[in-house]
Amino acid sequence: MRPLALIFLFCTAAIGLSAQPTFSGDVAPIMQAKCQGCHRPGDIAPFPLMTYDDASTWADDIQRVVSQKIMPPWKPVPGHGDFRGDYGLTDAERQTILDWVAAGIPQGDPANMPSPLPETGPWQLGDPDLVLQMAQVFTVPRKQDTYRCFVIPSGLTEDKWVTGVQVLPGNKQIVHHVILYVDQTGASDKLDGQDGNPGYDCYGGPGFDLFSGGNLIAALNLTASLGGWVPGSRVQPLPDGVGMLLTKDSRIVMQVHYFPNGRPGPDQTQIGLYFAKTPIQQRMRYFPLVNTTFKIPPGDSDYHVTDSFTVPFFLDAHAVQIVPHMHLLGRKIRVTATQGDQSSDMVYIDDWDFNWQGFYTYKTAVALPAGTTVKLTCEFDNTADNAKNPNDPLKVVTWGEGTQDEMCLAFMGLTFDREQLTMTSRDPLGKKK
Repeated sequence: MRPLALIFLFCTAAIGLSAQPTFSGDVAPIMQAKCQGCHRPGDIAPFPLMTYDDASTWADDIQRVVSQKIMPPWKPVPGHGDFRGDYGLTDAERQTILDWVAAGIPQGDPANMPSPLPETGPWQLGDPDLVLQMAQVFTVPRKQDTYRCFVIPSGLTEDKWVTGVQVLPGNKQIVHHVILYVDQTGASDKLDGQDGNPGYDCYGGPGFDLFSGGNLIAALNLTASLGGWVPGSRVQPLPDGVGMLLTKDSRIVMQVHYFPNGRPGPDQTQIGLYFAKTPIQQRMRYFPLVNTTFKIPPGDSDYHVTDSFTVPFFLDAHAVQIVPHMHLLGRKIRVTATQGDQSSDMVYIDDWDFNWQGFYTYKTAVALPAGTTVKLTCEFDNTADNAKNPNDPLKVVTWGEGTQDEMCLAFMGLTFDREQLTMTSRDPLGKKK
């Protein structure tokens, strides 16, 4: 063979080798950005993906779930809302991982490994400013669904702005979801412990009137919720200048839905609160977009449920966060904002999975001027072909908080444009000193 031909073959082989992705230089940065939020010691994933040994051990499984787009389980469809903390793989990232496995999982030079992420322990945003928990361990009874509210005094001596909340389930095997309500009246104290056990039974809400006035003005003056926890949710701090008000001496009522499925056990769930360190200009409140009147017939594989509202005059708003929610029959969920003849999706999930839900925070808050119509659409599959259908035999399914029931719901975290505050973390109500 001629020397020039040998040189050509050598160079071609060298280029081919250099084009192969390695773990240290190519795959580790992707896993750090898109996988390690869950795949780290003590978190929700069944194994860590922190090192080359971790990833190489699970390479065959990684190849399967990445190629089938099962993992990472980021559910919003790209282009239908632009969210912070997006851990979905791009096509290029997906191909890099698959090429790495196909190349024989080369490690590469360990010196090219990215610096490890800071260790936060169980708290995703680091140590909270305040940790609260159920006063006593609650032993969950052996039945399908239990809804229990636990009254937790905040212990605050001054009003605070909350910019981040994490719920840390004490028993992840049986905690189905958690909603945090705020009681500023003390009504929950009258219900707490009446049956001799910690907390009190509550279904469909906290068991007391959240808005003493029962109208929009009352709702605007009170913060009814601090968010909550659903399987798969990751914590995102609110944008700078935005906070949720938690007044001094208030109580947090933690509604926990337990689904032990015959496996009773103890639970003592915790709440971590992060307070504002910079001035707050706008207050975020959660508002539900919800339909509670539907009846999903058995055998229907494409049943649509909708709800909508129009932003009232003078209440121009911005959506900071959105939280779509269905149960096991849900297949697709979409929230669309329409102004005039212009429509855009605020969120769209075309492969719903109850085990992977989220509190999705926008990179840039979505403008909702007065007159904007916001529409929620949920699609359900109530057939035997739906492997997740909990009902056998099939039945008509209606609104309810039970696992065998359904929901069509989207919470929106809204700020109002005309509420331009001049508050600091030490002066939450803007009072003159």
